[in-house]
Amino acid sequence: MPSTSGWSGLGPMAGQAIHFRRYTPTQIVYAITRFTDEVNRLYGVMNKRLANHEYLAGRYSIADMACVGWVRLAERQGQDLARFPHLKRWFDTIRAREAVKRAFAIRIEAASAVDMNDPKVRAILFGQRGQ
Repeated sequence: MPSTSGWSGLGPMAGQAIHFRRYTPTQIVYAITRFTDEVNRLYGVMNKRLANHEYLAGRYSIADMACVGWVRLAERQGQDLARFPHLKRWFDTIRAREAVKRAFAIRIEAASAVDMNDPKVRAILFGQRGQ
């Protein structure tokens, strides 16, 4: 089985890219650039892997399931999938699966119900601490 070190950080890096690009009250150029560039690097690693493989781990696996939701948000991360043709082919293949279609439909429905400008929502998402 191949090493996942090339894409295992996708979730944390993509999440930070989205956070700093969309949700911070003030734009922090360093953070936006840092995480946008790191997601771009990870997409490049995935694109290279997918040039010779149908799926990330060779056959459809949890690696694909873990990454497809993040790749779905590429535009929010400042990425253009057209620059990664093998990754785009992979994404199109994965999102055509019936189970993925159903999962994406649930996510869209749930996300549309959240008002990010609501102070109560922001307090829940960004105001939590351990104790």
